[in-house]
Amino acid sequence: MGNPVNIALWIVQALLALVYLAAGVLKVVRPREQLVAAGRFDWMKDTSDAGVKAVGAVEVLGALGLILPELTGIAPILTPIAAAGLVVVQIGAIRVHLTRRERQPLPANGILLLLAAFVAVGRFLG
Repeated sequence: MGNPVNIALWIVQALLALVYLAAGVLKVVRPREQLVAAGRFDWMKDTSDAGVKAVGAVEVLGALGLILPELTGIAPILTPIAAAGLVVVQIGAIRVHLTRRERQPLPANGILLLLAAFVAVGRFLG
């Protein structure tokens, strides 16, 4: 674990896992209507309850996939695959926000996409 790139990858993986775990659990546990009423999730107005729960589940699984395979040494190839999957999640999020003309979330989506891409490439090559 000692080289600087590996340390950077672990830091980014941990940060991404925390973000996706928090966001995913929120979507899985709370009712869609409650999240829409909070005013931060306008995209959910046009998404079914099942759709929101599915996005949340993908985020939770992605968060676990960023950490557990690499940490345990069990099927570590799943870590970069999870990171690549989260890149796809962010591409989808960017598409939804652009379609809805929601510009405010785009910088965060872009940063999450780039961080997930860093992990995917770093772990595939490492």
